[in-house]
Amino acid sequence: MSENCDQPPHLPLGLAKRGFAGTIQHLAASGAGSSLPDTELESRLIELGFVEGARVEILHEGIVGRDPIAVRVDNITVAVRRREAMAIIVA
Repeated sequence: MSENCDQPPHLPLGLAKRGFAGTIQHLAASGAGSSLPDTELESRLIELGFVEGARVEILHEGIVGRDPIAVRVDNITVAVRRREAMAIIVA
């Protein structure tokens, strides 16, 4: 039996659907597809509370293209674009 069987899969928050709940594993701004520079995107996400170990839950999705998404991060609710949420790796 593989060690990974007990581990939930890691995925970008931007791919998760409404109702997803998990924990932030790390940020991966490079290659997220954002129009912001990687360092600025990572800094903004941290300022919003997207830090390693924080609990996240997708509460709502926009009607057009499921964008933006409303996310509860620990005890706050914020809206983020899916392309920026691609930088937030969760499990």
